[in-house]
Amino acid sequence: MLLNNTTRGFLWSDAETRTLLNIWGEQDVQEALDGNFRNSFVYRDVSRRLAAMGFERTPEQCRVRIKSLKRQYLLAKEGNLRNNRQYHKIAKFYDTMERILSSRPALVDPQEFMDGGTGGEEAVDGLDEDAEDAQDVYSESTGDCPFPAETEVKLEYPTVPIPIPVKVTVGNNSTLERPHNSSQSAGNCSASTPKQRRRRRANFPVERLMEQFLKQSAQAEDNFYRMEERRLQAEDHRREAEHARELHMLQMLGQMFSNISARAGSVAAAPTPTKTAHAPVFSQPSPMCARRQPSPQTDSLSQRGQLLSPDPHALVFERHHGVGSASHGVMEEHILSLVKKIVPPLSGHKHKGQDGRIGIVGGCQDYTGAPYFAAISALKVGADLSHVFCTKDAAAVIKSYSPELIVHPVLDSPNAVEEIEKWLPRLHSLVVGPGLGREDFLLKTAKEVIEKSRARDIPIVIDADGLWLVTKQPSVIQGYQKGILTPNFMEFTRLYETLQHKPVDSGDHRSSVLQLSESMGNITVLLKGEKDLIADGSTVVTCSTEGSARRCGGQGDLLSGSAGVLAHWAHAASQAGLITGVNPSVVAAMGASSLTRQCNKQAFQRHGRSTTTSDMIQEIGPVFKNLFER
Repeated sequence: MLLNNTTRGFLWSDAETRTLLNIWGEQDVQEALDGNFRNSFVYRDVSRRLAAMGFERTPEQCRVRIKSLKRQYLLAKEGNLRNNRQYHKIAKFYDTMERILSSRPALVDPQEFMDGGTGGEEAVDGLDEDAEDAQDVYSESTGDCPFPAETEVKLEYPTVPIPIPVKVTVGNNSTLERPHNSSQSAGNCSASTPKQRRRRRANFPVERLMEQFLKQSAQAEDNFYRMEERRLQAEDHRREAEHARELHMLQMLGQMFSNISARAGSVAAAPTPTKTAHAPVFSQPSPMCARRQPSPQTDSLSQRGQLLSPDPHALVFERHHGVGSASHGVMEEHILSLVKKIVPPLSGHKHKGQDGRIGIVGGCQDYTGAPYFAAISALKVGADLSHVFCTKDAAAVIKSYSPELIVHPVLDSPNAVEEIEKWLPRLHSLVVGPGLGREDFLLKTAKEVIEKSRARDIPIVIDADGLWLVTKQPSVIQGYQKGILTPNFMEFTRLYETLQHKPVDSGDHRSSVLQLSESMGNITVLLKGEKDLIADGSTVVTCSTEGSARRCGGQGDLLSGSAGVLAHWAHAASQAGLITGVNPSVVAAMGASSLTRQCNKQAFQRHGRSTTTSDMIQEIGPVFKNLFER
């Protein structure tokens, strides 16, 4: 059965052929064809120009026609067919072909066309031209056309040889049937010999390229190992310096408590010590700490939150009631003064992103407001850029809230961790949880992102549904000193009962928040409530900034977003030596808590019962200036 050869098309008229040659002979077309094996784009352009002249031809039909004319031109030029009527057929286009081809280098071997051209492959746009060459030879060697030049006739040719059995008589009158190729029979009608298979040879030195590649790979691997070794050494130095700073901080903290107690002037009866001189001695909870006259050896710490003295009669500060109610206010004021120190000054010499690039991991179809509140609060506090990594169906909604946010719809993609991880080197801190949801695959992604952020030593604030993840898997953030948890009372209760295996003591929240911080590896915990409590495993600080009686959704997101910015500033200031003696995460938590409560107060004064988180966000600018920039 014959198949239609869709690449050939109809017969060409003289006017159509001359128009094609005029276009093909243009200088830009010839320059594009010179030296290019992949020239399908050239013939697409020729086809478009031909269509503009009123002739509809496909790029492949144009290419085949040009190739046929070139073959006829070369045959005529060699004089092989001058006595044949084939020459008279090409004579009408000979001068045009001579003008075009004489002005360009010979890129085609004429002997290749005279030898046939029906076999092999040609690397032009990846198409097999065996059938095309055969059809050129067939259609143009006959010279006769049963149809007028303007008549469109569809030509059909077999695409594969048709085996024909041939009987051969051998001895004893026996016959054998041999498959006979029909193309061989057709070959008897043609004087041309089969063309050898043409192969393109690459002149690239493969061995040399491979040797160079292996050499560069080995060199890159050596450089990687050297850089990794230097990184590990720098990490060891950093940890040693951090440990030394922590010891110095504890010493300064003990000295500060001693001075505060001495100024308070409150003296109580001394309880009987229950431990040896070098063991922590705890008194019963009391509103103020009593202390004897300090000795030179008294003000030194060997453990977090424990003031030790070689004097067996010396009193020791109580761990979670380290100072009295008056001293708590002094401690709060001291930390708030440190918040003012960590705020980076504005300068025209800085570039975008230098004051903070914050990432928010959260936002799904049901919860689009929470990540927006956290991200816009980070910008309002002073971060330069705020990224939101959310699910695809939440991205458009979050982006519509504000054009200032950079929204990445990758949280529910199969390679979500890889998509977020490539942004981590550009981020200064991460807030995980606002609007995250509790789908297993989202929690799994958040867990892996937290682990990779810990490996990069990025401050992490965990809130909302991120705390649900911590309740299920505490180890994800346990012991990370640059982590901050911001639970409300219900979230705190779940987390406390999971780790302590007992209910929360409703009469002593200070003790409970301290115990939770200790069980989490001395991580900073900010318990939101009537008065926010902040603990880092050694001390508990109260944020007594007045808020309001209005509670609306999104206030915690404002706090977590501002805490993310302040955490970056606090740890950067600590490394620069601007703050000493206090945990930077506690400073950040205190600043975020004071800012949120004051925003709530001022918004309530303006709007009363109708106060919303959007109203509070409008107050961030003036409140921040009043608290930390005076």
